[in-house]
Amino acid sequence: MKTLFAAGLLLLFAQAHAACDLTAWQAPREKECVRAWMDENLRINDLLSIGTHNSYKSAIPEAEMAQLKTRSAKAAIVLDYSHRPLDKELDDGARQLELDVYYDPKGGRFSDPAGPRALGQHMDAEMAAEFAKPGFKVMHIPDFDFRSTCVRFIWCLNTIKAWSTAHPDHIPILILINAKDDNPLGSGGAEVLKFDGAAFDALDAEIAVVFSDKQLITPDQVQGKYKTLREAVRAGGWPKLGEARGRVFFALDEAPAKVAIYRGERRSLEGRRMFVNTDEDSPAAAYLTLNEPMQDASRIREAVEEGFIVRTRADADTIEARDGKTERRETALRSGAQYVSTDYMQPDPRFGKYAVKLPDGVTTVCNPVRAKRRCGGNAVN
Repeated sequence: MKTLFAAGLLLLFAQAHAACDLTAWQAPREKECVRAWMDENLRINDLLSIGTHNSYKSAIPEAEMAQLKTRSAKAAIVLDYSHRPLDKELDDGARQLELDVYYDPKGGRFSDPAGPRALGQHMDAEMAAEFAKPGFKVMHIPDFDFRSTCVRFIWCLNTIKAWSTAHPDHIPILILINAKDDNPLGSGGAEVLKFDGAAFDALDAEIAVVFSDKQLITPDQVQGKYKTLREAVRAGGWPKLGEARGRVFFALDEAPAKVAIYRGERRSLEGRRMFVNTDEDSPAAAYLTLNEPMQDASRIREAVEEGFIVRTRADADTIEARDGKTERRETALRSGAQYVSTDYMQPDPRFGKYAVKLPDGVTTVCNPVRAKRRCGGNAVN
Protein backbone atom coordinates (compact mmCIF):
# COMPACT_ATOMS: atom_id res chain seq x y z
CA MET A 1 0.00 0.00 0.00
CA LYS A 2 2.81 2.42 0.91
CA THR A 3 4.56 1.63 -2.36
CA LEU A 4 1.42 2.36 -4.36
CA PHE A 5 0.88 5.59 -2.45
CA ALA A 6 4.47 6.73 -3.10
CA ALA A 7 4.15 5.83 -6.76
CA GLY A 8 0.97 7.89 -6.94
CA LEU A 9 2.70 10.91 -5.42
CA LEU A 10 5.56 10.61 -7.90
CA LEU A 11 3.08 10.45 -10.77
CA LEU A 12 1.27 13.56 -9.56
CA PHE A 13 4.63 15.34 -9.16
CA ALA A 14 5.65 14.38 -12.69
CA GLN A 15 2.31 15.50 -14.09
CA ALA A 16 2.58 18.87 -12.32
CA HIS A 17 6.05 19.41 -13.75
CA ALA A 18 4.90 18.36 -17.19
CA ALA A 19 2.48 21.29 -17.08
CA CYS A 20 5.31 23.73 -16.28
CA ASP A 21 7.05 25.65 -19.04
CA LEU A 22 10.69 24.89 -18.31
CA THR A 23 11.84 26.65 -21.48
CA ALA A 24 10.72 30.10 -20.30
CA TRP A 25 13.51 32.66 -19.95
CA GLN A 26 12.19 33.88 -16.59
CA ALA A 27 11.09 31.90 -13.57
CA PRO A 28 7.36 31.04 -13.71
CA ARG A 29 4.85 32.64 -11.37
CA GLU A 30 3.32 29.32 -10.40
CA LYS A 31 4.98 28.27 -7.14
CA GLU A 32 4.74 24.59 -7.99
CA CYS A 33 6.83 25.19 -11.13
CA VAL A 34 9.62 27.36 -9.69
CA ARG A 35 11.78 24.52 -8.34
CA ALA A 36 11.63 22.56 -11.60
CA TRP A 37 12.40 25.69 -13.64
CA MET A 38 15.40 26.55 -11.49
CA ASP A 39 16.79 23.02 -11.61
CA GLU A 40 16.62 23.11 -15.41
CA ASN A 41 17.60 26.73 -16.12
CA LEU A 42 20.10 27.73 -13.43
CA ARG A 43 23.66 26.52 -13.22
CA ILE A 44 25.61 26.41 -10.00
CA ASN A 45 27.33 29.71 -10.80
CA ASP A 46 23.89 31.39 -10.98
CA LEU A 47 23.44 31.17 -7.19
CA LEU A 48 24.33 33.08 -4.03
CA SER A 49 24.96 31.23 -0.77
CA ILE A 50 26.47 32.00 2.63
CA GLY A 51 29.54 30.15 3.89
CA THR A 52 31.93 30.15 6.81
CA HIS A 53 35.61 31.04 7.21
CA ASN A 54 37.80 28.49 9.05
CA SER A 55 34.65 26.46 9.55
CA TYR A 56 36.23 23.89 11.89
CA LYS A 57 37.64 26.36 14.43
CA SER A 58 36.98 25.92 18.15
CA ALA A 59 37.55 28.61 20.77
CA ILE A 60 40.91 29.11 22.48
CA PRO A 61 40.58 28.62 26.28
CA GLU A 62 40.89 31.74 28.44
CA ALA A 63 44.23 30.83 29.99
CA GLU A 64 45.81 30.19 26.61
CA MET A 65 44.24 33.34 25.19
CA ALA A 66 45.78 35.38 28.01
CA GLN A 67 49.16 33.82 27.21
CA LEU A 68 48.66 34.60 23.52
CA LYS A 69 47.96 38.27 24.34
CA THR A 70 51.43 38.57 25.88
CA ARG A 71 52.87 37.19 22.65
CA SER A 72 50.69 39.24 20.25
CA ALA A 73 47.76 41.38 21.34
CA LYS A 74 46.64 41.72 17.71
CA ALA A 75 46.68 37.96 17.16
CA ALA A 76 44.55 37.47 20.26
CA ILE A 77 41.87 39.76 18.81
CA VAL A 78 42.02 38.24 15.33
CA LEU A 79 41.72 34.66 16.68
CA ASP A 80 38.88 35.35 19.10
CA TYR A 81 36.07 33.54 17.26
CA SER A 82 34.79 29.99 16.86
CA HIS A 83 32.25 27.89 14.97
CA ARG A 84 29.75 25.16 15.68
CA PRO A 85 30.41 21.61 14.36
CA LEU A 86 30.26 21.34 10.57
CA ASP A 87 26.91 19.56 10.45
CA LYS A 88 25.36 22.25 12.65
CA GLU A 89 26.73 24.95 10.35
CA LEU A 90 25.13 23.15 7.41
CA ASP A 91 21.89 22.98 9.39
CA ASP A 92 22.19 26.75 9.88
CA GLY A 93 22.40 27.24 6.11
CA ALA A 94 26.13 27.29 5.32
CA ARG A 95 26.78 26.06 1.78
CA GLN A 96 30.50 26.82 1.74
CA LEU A 97 32.95 25.46 4.29
CA GLU A 98 36.67 26.08 4.74
CA LEU A 99 39.22 23.62 6.11
CA ASP A 100 42.91 24.27 6.87
CA VAL A 101 44.92 21.07 6.47
CA TYR A 102 48.40 20.09 7.66
CA TYR A 103 50.36 17.15 6.29
CA ASP A 104 50.94 14.46 8.92
CA PRO A 105 51.46 11.14 7.12
CA LYS A 106 52.76 9.23 10.18
CA GLY A 107 50.56 10.88 12.81
CA GLY A 108 51.48 12.42 16.14
CA ARG A 109 53.33 15.42 14.71
CA PHE A 110 51.11 17.96 16.51
CA SER A 111 50.18 16.01 19.66
CA ASP A 112 52.13 18.11 22.18
CA PRO A 113 51.34 21.77 21.42
CA ALA A 114 53.53 24.48 22.92
CA GLY A 115 50.67 26.69 24.15
CA PRO A 116 49.26 24.33 26.79
CA ARG A 117 52.76 23.01 27.59
CA ALA A 118 53.89 26.52 28.58
CA LEU A 119 51.10 26.51 31.17
CA GLY A 120 52.11 23.10 32.50
CA GLN A 121 49.20 21.46 30.67
CA HIS A 122 48.75 19.02 27.81
CA MET A 123 46.22 18.31 25.13
CA ASP A 124 43.30 16.26 26.47
CA ALA A 125 43.57 12.53 25.90
CA GLU A 126 40.71 12.18 23.41
CA MET A 127 42.05 14.93 21.17
CA ALA A 128 45.61 13.64 21.48
CA ALA A 129 44.44 10.21 20.31
CA GLU A 130 43.03 11.80 17.15
CA PHE A 131 46.20 13.80 16.52
CA ALA A 132 48.22 10.58 16.91
CA LYS A 133 46.51 8.91 13.94
CA PRO A 134 48.10 9.15 10.48
CA GLY A 135 46.60 11.56 7.95
CA PHE A 136 45.96 15.24 7.39
CA LYS A 137 45.06 17.31 10.44
CA VAL A 138 42.62 20.22 10.44
CA MET A 139 43.53 23.24 12.58
CA HIS A 140 44.28 26.93 12.28
CA ILE A 141 47.74 27.41 13.82
CA PRO A 142 49.86 24.66 15.40
CA ASP A 143 50.66 25.02 19.10
CA PHE A 144 48.33 27.99 19.77
CA ASP A 145 45.08 27.65 17.80
CA PHE A 146 44.87 23.93 17.15
CA ARG A 147 41.43 23.00 18.50
CA SER A 148 39.01 21.81 15.86
CA THR A 149 35.51 20.38 15.79
CA CYS A 150 37.00 17.64 13.58
CA VAL A 151 40.71 17.05 14.12
CA ARG A 152 41.34 14.74 11.18
CA PHE A 153 40.56 15.79 7.61
CA ILE A 154 38.85 12.50 6.87
CA TRP A 155 36.68 12.97 9.97
CA CYS A 156 35.59 16.40 8.68
CA LEU A 157 34.79 14.91 5.26
CA ASN A 158 32.75 12.09 6.77
CA THR A 159 30.75 14.63 8.80
CA ILE A 160 29.95 16.57 5.63
CA LYS A 161 29.11 13.40 3.70
CA ALA A 162 26.75 12.15 6.43
CA TRP A 163 24.91 15.47 6.38
CA SER A 164 24.79 15.47 2.58
CA THR A 165 23.39 11.93 2.50
CA ALA A 166 20.68 12.95 4.96
CA HIS A 167 19.79 16.00 2.81
CA PRO A 168 20.06 14.69 -0.77
CA ASP A 169 18.47 17.76 -2.42
CA HIS A 170 20.85 20.34 -0.95
CA ILE A 171 22.46 23.10 -2.98
CA PRO A 172 26.03 22.05 -3.92
CA ILE A 173 28.49 22.66 -1.09
CA LEU A 174 31.82 24.31 -1.85
CA ILE A 175 34.66 23.08 0.41
CA LEU A 176 37.68 25.37 0.38
CA ILE A 177 41.04 23.87 1.30
CA ASN A 178 44.01 25.82 2.65
CA ALA A 179 47.17 23.69 2.49
CA LYS A 180 49.07 25.04 5.50
CA ASP A 181 52.80 24.50 5.87
CA ASP A 182 53.99 27.26 8.19
CA ASN A 183 53.48 28.48 11.75
CA PRO A 184 52.95 32.27 11.84
CA LEU A 185 53.20 32.46 15.64
CA GLY A 186 56.44 30.52 15.84
CA SER A 187 56.76 27.06 17.27
CA GLY A 188 57.93 25.10 20.24
CA GLY A 189 56.47 21.97 18.76
CA ALA A 190 56.99 19.79 15.73
CA GLU A 191 58.25 21.07 12.41
CA VAL A 192 55.46 21.68 9.89
CA LEU A 193 55.88 19.67 6.69
CA LYS A 194 55.84 21.42 3.32
CA PHE A 195 53.28 20.51 0.68
CA ASP A 196 54.88 18.80 -2.30
CA GLY A 197 53.41 16.71 -5.11
CA ALA A 198 53.21 13.61 -2.90
CA ALA A 199 51.35 15.53 -0.19
CA PHE A 200 48.81 16.83 -2.70
CA ASP A 201 48.37 13.34 -4.18
CA ALA A 202 47.65 12.08 -0.66
CA LEU A 203 45.17 14.90 -0.11
CA ASP A 204 43.27 14.02 -3.27
CA ALA A 205 43.33 10.38 -2.19
CA GLU A 206 41.69 11.19 1.17
CA ILE A 207 38.93 13.06 -0.65
CA ALA A 208 38.42 10.06 -2.94
CA VAL A 209 38.15 7.71 0.05
CA VAL A 210 35.06 9.59 1.25
CA PHE A 211 33.43 11.02 -1.90
CA SER A 212 32.94 9.15 -5.15
CA ASP A 213 32.96 10.93 -8.49
CA LYS A 214 29.14 10.75 -8.48
CA GLN A 215 29.08 12.73 -5.22
CA LEU A 216 31.60 15.31 -6.46
CA ILE A 217 31.71 18.05 -9.05
CA THR A 218 35.23 17.70 -10.43
CA PRO A 219 37.33 19.74 -12.87
CA ASP A 220 37.17 16.91 -15.43
CA GLN A 221 33.37 16.84 -15.28
CA VAL A 222 33.17 20.59 -15.87
CA GLN A 223 35.85 20.64 -18.58
CA GLY A 224 34.14 17.89 -20.55
CA LYS A 225 35.00 18.09 -24.25
CA TYR A 226 36.70 21.49 -24.05
CA LYS A 227 40.47 21.88 -24.38
CA THR A 228 40.81 23.76 -21.08
CA LEU A 229 38.80 24.23 -17.93
CA ARG A 230 38.72 27.99 -18.48
CA GLU A 231 37.23 27.53 -21.93
CA ALA A 232 34.53 25.23 -20.54
CA VAL A 233 33.58 27.58 -17.72
CA ARG A 234 33.32 30.60 -20.01
CA ALA A 235 31.11 28.54 -22.35
CA GLY A 236 28.65 27.63 -19.58
CA GLY A 237 30.19 24.37 -18.45
CA TRP A 238 29.17 24.39 -14.79
CA PRO A 239 26.45 21.78 -14.18
CA LYS A 240 22.78 22.63 -14.00
CA LEU A 241 21.36 22.99 -10.52
CA GLY A 242 19.20 19.88 -10.90
CA GLU A 243 22.28 17.79 -11.74
CA ALA A 244 24.32 19.27 -8.91
CA ARG A 245 21.92 18.90 -6.00
CA GLY A 246 23.29 16.69 -3.24
CA ARG A 247 26.90 17.04 -4.40
CA VAL A 248 30.02 18.82 -3.14
CA PHE A 249 33.05 20.35 -4.81
CA PHE A 250 36.49 21.33 -3.60
CA ALA A 251 38.75 24.29 -4.33
CA LEU A 252 42.38 24.69 -3.29
CA ASP A 253 42.55 28.24 -1.96
CA GLU A 254 46.28 28.89 -2.19
CA ALA A 255 48.89 31.22 -3.64
CA PRO A 256 50.37 30.57 -7.11
CA ALA A 257 53.40 28.56 -5.90
CA LYS A 258 51.32 25.88 -4.21
CA VAL A 259 48.74 25.89 -6.99
CA ALA A 260 51.57 25.21 -9.44
CA ILE A 261 52.69 22.19 -7.40
CA TYR A 262 49.15 20.82 -7.28
CA ARG A 263 48.59 21.39 -10.97
CA GLY A 264 51.95 19.97 -12.08
CA GLU A 265 52.35 19.62 -15.84
CA ARG A 266 48.63 19.38 -16.56
CA ARG A 267 47.05 21.62 -19.19
CA SER A 268 44.24 22.37 -16.75
CA LEU A 269 43.47 20.10 -13.78
CA GLU A 270 43.03 16.75 -15.49
CA GLY A 271 42.60 13.95 -12.95
CA ARG A 272 42.58 16.27 -9.94
CA ARG A 273 39.78 16.34 -7.35
CA MET A 274 39.98 20.07 -6.58
CA PHE A 275 39.55 23.28 -8.51
CA VAL A 276 42.20 25.92 -7.75
CA ASN A 277 42.32 29.60 -6.96
CA THR A 278 44.04 31.16 -9.96
CA ASP A 279 43.84 34.20 -12.22
CA GLU A 280 41.19 34.56 -14.89
CA ASP A 281 43.60 33.94 -17.78
CA SER A 282 44.91 30.58 -16.61
CA PRO A 283 43.84 27.45 -18.54
CA ALA A 284 42.90 26.06 -15.10
CA ALA A 285 40.68 29.03 -14.22
CA ALA A 286 37.23 28.21 -12.84
CA TYR A 287 37.31 29.47 -9.25
CA LEU A 288 38.68 32.66 -7.66
CA THR A 289 39.13 33.81 -4.08
CA LEU A 290 38.60 37.59 -3.95
CA ASN A 291 38.22 38.35 -0.27
CA GLU A 292 37.97 42.15 -0.40
CA PRO A 293 34.52 42.93 -1.84
CA MET A 294 34.90 46.70 -1.73
CA GLN A 295 38.30 47.07 -3.37
CA ASP A 296 37.75 44.05 -5.68
CA ALA A 297 34.18 44.97 -6.65
CA SER A 298 34.76 45.41 -10.39
CA ARG A 299 36.96 42.33 -10.68
CA ILE A 300 34.41 40.18 -8.84
CA ARG A 301 31.59 41.32 -11.09
CA GLU A 302 33.60 40.80 -14.28
CA ALA A 303 34.75 37.34 -13.20
CA VAL A 304 31.21 36.29 -12.30
CA GLU A 305 29.84 37.61 -15.59
CA GLU A 306 32.47 35.56 -17.45
CA GLY A 307 31.29 32.39 -15.73
CA PHE A 308 33.79 31.93 -12.90
CA ILE A 309 32.77 31.05 -9.34
CA VAL A 310 34.00 33.53 -6.72
CA ARG A 311 34.20 33.47 -2.96
CA THR A 312 34.46 36.71 -1.00
CA ARG A 313 34.26 37.61 2.69
CA ALA A 314 31.64 39.66 4.53
CA ASP A 315 33.92 40.19 7.54
CA ALA A 316 37.45 39.51 8.74
CA ASP A 317 39.57 39.53 11.90
CA THR A 318 36.45 40.05 14.13
CA ILE A 319 36.43 43.75 13.11
CA GLU A 320 32.89 44.01 11.73
CA ALA A 321 31.37 42.08 14.61
CA ARG A 322 33.08 44.24 17.22
CA ASP A 323 32.23 47.52 15.48
CA GLY A 324 28.79 46.55 14.18
CA LYS A 325 29.75 47.76 10.69
CA THR A 326 27.76 46.28 7.81
CA GLU A 327 29.09 48.04 4.69
CA ARG A 328 31.46 45.22 3.81
CA ARG A 329 28.73 42.63 4.37
CA GLU A 330 26.20 44.42 2.17
CA THR A 331 28.79 45.04 -0.54
CA ALA A 332 29.73 41.36 -0.52
CA LEU A 333 26.11 40.24 -0.84
CA ARG A 334 25.60 42.57 -3.83
CA SER A 335 28.93 41.80 -5.48
CA GLY A 336 27.91 38.77 -7.51
CA ALA A 337 30.26 36.42 -5.65
CA GLN A 338 28.48 33.08 -5.43
CA TYR A 339 29.75 32.36 -1.92
CA VAL A 340 29.96 35.01 0.81
CA SER A 341 31.94 33.81 3.81
CA THR A 342 31.58 34.92 7.42
CA ASP A 343 32.68 34.12 10.94
CA TYR A 344 29.22 35.07 12.17
CA MET A 345 26.34 33.02 10.86
CA GLN A 346 25.19 33.47 14.44
CA PRO A 347 25.87 36.67 16.43
CA ASP A 348 28.56 36.63 19.11
CA PRO A 349 26.69 38.01 22.15
CA ARG A 350 29.93 39.54 23.46
CA PHE A 351 30.04 41.90 20.50
CA GLY A 352 26.43 42.61 19.51
CA LYS A 353 23.95 41.57 16.83
CA TYR A 354 26.22 41.39 13.79
CA ALA A 355 25.50 38.30 11.65
CA VAL A 356 25.38 37.30 7.99
CA LYS A 357 22.19 35.68 6.72
CA LEU A 358 20.09 35.70 3.59
CA PRO A 359 16.51 37.03 3.92
CA ASP A 360 13.81 34.86 5.50
CA GLY A 361 16.28 32.22 6.61
CA VAL A 362 16.89 30.76 3.13
CA THR A 363 20.21 29.13 2.30
CA THR A 364 20.48 30.25 -1.32
CA VAL A 365 19.01 32.83 -3.68
CA CYS A 366 19.38 33.68 -7.35
CA ASN A 367 22.67 35.44 -8.01
CA PRO A 368 22.28 39.26 -8.05
CA VAL A 369 24.60 39.64 -11.06
CA ARG A 370 24.01 36.53 -13.16
CA ALA A 371 20.35 35.75 -12.50
CA LYS A 372 18.61 38.84 -11.14
CA ARG A 373 16.55 39.53 -14.27
CA ARG A 374 15.58 35.89 -14.66
CA CYS A 375 14.52 35.06 -11.14
CA GLY A 376 15.16 38.09 -8.93
CA GLY A 377 15.85 37.32 -5.28
CA ASN A 378 13.88 34.10 -5.30
CA ALA A 379 14.91 31.47 -2.80
CA VAL A 380 16.53 28.42 -4.36
CA ASN A 381 16.35 26.09 -1.31
